[in-house]
Amino acid sequence: MKPRVSVITIGVDNLEQSVKFYRDGLGFPTDGIVGEEFENGAVAFFDLQPGLKLAVWPRKSIAHETKVLMGGPSATEFTLGHNVNSKAEVDEVMAKATDAGAHVTDPAHDTFWGGYSGHFQDPDGHLWEVVWNPEWEEIE
Repeated sequence: MKPRVSVITIGVDNLEQSVKFYRDGLGFPTDGIVGEEFENGAVAFFDLQPGLKLAVWPRKSIAHETKVLMGGPSATEFTLGHNVNSKAEVDEVMAKATDAGAHVTDPAHDTFWGGYSGHFQDPDGHLWEVVWNPEWEEIE
């Protein structure tokens, strides 16, 4: 298996609310909800970067498709990282997320390892880290 990820799918409880958050709040490009004509098929895809998409799909549909019992969501299972080029850009993204309705769990601050980061949760509790790492090359 080649180490390649092309879609990150996160389970949501309210698809319309999630589309509004990511499209209208954060400005992620999307064609909106597709697949509504299929049972358990409604999903929305957002373009992240070339070759990578974020999908939001109802948790009950994921459970149905994967044949896994739906349990309670846990915000600490994973985080989605959004790397930026400066401390100011971290602050800008955190403000945009807050304006979109995100719950800030960890306001932007200098980190112990020399970077700058903050964390927020989307409407379904998924954790995002917005981070500037001075050791990484500039992000396009």
